[in-house]
Amino acid sequence: MRYLLRMGLRNIWKNRRRSAATMLAVAIGFAAINLFAGYVDNVYTGLREQAIHSERLGHLMIVKRGMFLEGSIDPGKYLFSGAELKRITQLLRQENEVALATPRLDVNGIVSNGKVSTIFISEGLVPRDLAAIRGDYSMGRGGSLDPGNPIGAALAQDLAALLRLNTGDGAVVLTTTAEGMTNALDIEVADVFNTGISGTNDKFILLPLELAQRLFDTDGADRLVVLLKDVAATETMRERLAAVLAKAGFEVEIKTWRELSVFYGQVKALFDMIFLFISAIVIVVVIMSIINTMSMAVVERTREIGTLRALGMKQKGVARLFVLEGLTLALAGCVLGVALTVAVAAIINNLGITYVPPNSSHHVPLLVDLNATAFALTFLVMAVLAGLSAFLPARAAARRGIVAALGHA
Repeated sequence: MRYLLRMGLRNIWKNRRRSAATMLAVAIGFAAINLFAGYVDNVYTGLREQAIHSERLGHLMIVKRGMFLEGSIDPGKYLFSGAELKRITQLLRQENEVALATPRLDVNGIVSNGKVSTIFISEGLVPRDLAAIRGDYSMGRGGSLDPGNPIGAALAQDLAALLRLNTGDGAVVLTTTAEGMTNALDIEVADVFNTGISGTNDKFILLPLELAQRLFDTDGADRLVVLLKDVAATETMRERLAAVLAKAGFEVEIKTWRELSVFYGQVKALFDMIFLFISAIVIVVVIMSIINTMSMAVVERTREIGTLRALGMKQKGVARLFVLEGLTLALAGCVLGVALTVAVAAIINNLGITYVPPNSSHHVPLLVDLNATAFALTFLVMAVLAGLSAFLPARAAARRGIVAALGHA
């Protein structure tokens, strides 16, 4: 095997211009796949963090069984009572992996500044818990609640502009209670923020949980948001918590952030398809480059192949020689591709490029992550395809008769 490798390296060096072009094609293909994979990975991470923290979904959401299907028709039927919330929260806090368990109450209705009225959707959350849920998303983005202000609400930016409301102004929110009665309460604009989602930026309000409960005339909530210490434990903890709550006599449904964030699922499906399409094109180009290089090498070295066969090298040995050359070219190209990927990614990440993605209302940075798993997988795929690409012309050459190969002009 060593002598075959040495022969392969000498042949690669002898045709170094062609070999360099092939390695460059492999390197560019490797970098193209991994740069796009790094961008996609960064997008997925951003969407995940947005769903968990910015959309306040948490890692898990617990509701009464049937809430997701019929809760909008009869919301009062699927409310957790105050006593149930206390008992479930105690059970959840006994789990080491649970970082936070907090109630949430969704309320919809009409908000008015006394002259203009419009619809609103809102979430009632415990102010102190809200900061923990949002994490880093609270930094410079607004949307916070003051625990010392029981009527302080955070209004979405476009909604505040529509009603001409500024921080410190008052408004009235009106909705129906759990029993179907009309109820209205005063609120004070404590904060104005960008929700980050264009579909909610003109109608969303964050309310203190107690204010939302007074508005809905209840001491309970319609769901519990659970924040975990590690996102990787999401599925495991769903099964664990479902078993714990079922044993305690609670009939609940538990959904993950991935199931609740429809936008994440749609974007992921789109990017997966685009990534597959781009990767297929790049791989085809790389394969054709390797096949072209090895085919030309086979044609030019037909008499050499005949000589090797005359000296006793078997057909398998000839094929193995060319496969080793193809693998060497591919692996060298991949090594060059790693350096190219790292360099281009560093340049992109330091340019400070931003853009507004679909369904978003604020700029996000264009960044590329370096994914070791993607690197390894691309290495493996390139190596396998390079070996196959080199094997096809090598097998054809090895099957030629010795006399015919030696007489090739």
